Amino acid sequence: MKTRAPTRRRWLTVLLVSLMPLGSIPLAANDTEGMRIVPSEFGDTVIPATPQRIVTLYQGATDSAVALGITPVGVVDSWLEKPMYRYLRDALAGVEHVGLETQPNLEKVAWLDPDLIVATRFRHERVRPLLEKIAPTVATGTVFDFKATLALMAEATGRESRARELLQDWNDRMADFRHRIADQLGDGWPQKAAVVRFKSDHVRIYSTGFAGSILNELGFEQPDSVHDQGWGMKLTSEENIPVMNADVIFVLLEPDDPAIAQNYRHWTSHLLWQRLDAVQNERVFEVDAVNWIMGGGILAANAMLDDLYRHYGLDNLRGSATIAPDTPSGVASSAACAGDTAAVSHARDEGPAAC
Repeated sequence: MKTRAPTRRRWLTVLLVSLMPLGSIPLAANDTEGMRIVPSEFGDTVIPATPQRIVTLYQGATDSAVALGITPVGVVDSWLEKPMYRYLRDALAGVEHVGLETQPNLEKVAWLDPDLIVATRFRHERVRPLLEKIAPTVATGTVFDFKATLALMAEATGRESRARELLQDWNDRMADFRHRIADQLGDGWPQKAAVVRFKSDHVRIYSTGFAGSILNELGFEQPDSVHDQGWGMKLTSEENIPVMNADVIFVLLEPDDPAIAQNYRHWTSHLLWQRLDAVQNERVFEVDAVNWIMGGGILAANAMLDDLYRHYGLDNLRGSATIAPDTPSGVASSAACAGDTAAVSHARDEGPAAC
């Protein structure tokens, strides 16, 4: 990477101020020219009026940046389809990577000489002091609230008008889908929906997070077994397959992992799986995990909605933030789990989909 003189000075400054307590370098009165204050989960942050060098430290922020027409100077690695989700690769060609969402390389971030860092309190609270010494840093509370991410990114970059267009488009598509599915299903609507992810040695059923919040906005309901259970459940025994009973099951797949594919075949061949309502009514849909939990932004949300239009055979109201349906795109709180505690356990490694 070619190093610029300002970058060297910025990194030396970071090293020096890291020895000082926060707040020991107050802004002079004339330092506020060309600056503005943006409120976020990290408090009111003074940022440049028009930041040009932006680093995004979580997936939803990267997705939102692209949706707003921003090319960041630095992004974190994707969870799947490494190093970056395929639906974002063209827009992010040549952009530097700064490590993992859960552990960004702060030295790389500093060498990029950003004038704005977009983070999330959920992931980055512990490194907040160092981030704020590298550049002005704004943050959302969670990683899955794509509307909050879009709003924060838009306010910090002066792209509020574009964000309003994207959200209006989203609201129009939401209303259209709710109308069409209610007409199609009649008394069968609303449906209880289970979002299920097969791993190599267990199964996860989600109730909140990115996919859960979108399904809830659309009018789907939670299966009785996971209602008010927090993020969801981690199932480790086939005896607990009935926990997944729902009108429709959306299966998040990672097709490039043979161990996951084998575990999927194993569970779905079980007699208890065959008795599930969604299985008997042929309402089990395999969906892209990137769209449904990994992407985390408005582009991924629209791709998830595309999946739903397609799986229900509905005419798709396409908007300005949608991704072609055939394009592959994209919770750490404890939860009380129903059933045998030896077979159902709390998930403690919900990195990609944590709230």
